[in-house]
Amino acid sequence: MSSYRYFEEYDQPVTDNLVDNYSNILRTIGEDVSREGILKTPERAAKAMQFLTSGNCQDPEKILKSAMFAEAYHDMVIIKDIELYSLCEHHILPFFGKAHIAYIPDGYIVGLSKIPRIVDVFARRLQVQERLTHDILECINNTLKPKGVAVVIEASHMCMMMRGVQKQNSVTTTSGFRGQFEAIETRNEFLKLISSDLA
Repeated sequence: MSSYRYFEEYDQPVTDNLVDNYSNILRTIGEDVSREGILKTPERAAKAMQFLTSGNCQDPEKILKSAMFAEAYHDMVIIKDIELYSLCEHHILPFFGKAHIAYIPDGYIVGLSKIPRIVDVFARRLQVQERLTHDILECINNTLKPKGVAVVIEASHMCMMMRGVQKQNSVTTTSGFRGQFEAIETRNEFLKLISSDLA
C-alpha cells in the first residue's frame, strides 16, 4: 500500500461565505438549489474558486529562491509548452494555453520544475494575459538576475469564444523580453526554437 496521500485543505469560514454567495447567484438566475444536480454545486464552486485563485497566497520569488544553484552555464535555457489555465478578471471565465520561457544564466540556474510552478502561481489569480506575461517575466528577471529573460504566452479566451464576439479559433499571443533577448538575433533564436519540433 502506498504511503502517498493527496488532499486539499480549505479555509472553512471562507468556504462557508462562498457557498452562501454561490447559492444566492444560482437562485438569482432561476435555479432550484434544492434539486439533486445542484445541491452540492455551491460547495464545489466555492472550493474550485479557492483553488483557481490560490496563487494569491503564494510567493513566486520564494519558490525560485528555494532551488537556485550556482552554475557556470551561460547559454540559453528554454522551457516551452508549459500548460497554463487562468481566469480572466473581466468575466471570471477561463483562458488557457501555453507559456514558453527562456533565460540566460548569469552565475545561477534554477531547478527546472520551478519555472512551471511560478507560471501556475501567477495563473491562479484573476488575470489578464498581458499582466500574466509581465508578472512571470519580472519575477524571473528580478529573482535570478540573469543576462536575459524571454516569455511568450499563447492562449484561448473563453470570454471571446463563448460570449461576445464568439470567435472560437482565435488565439492571443503576448510576449516580453529583457536583457540579451532585446537583441534581435537572440530573440529570433528563441522564437525559432520554441516554434520548432526538435524531437
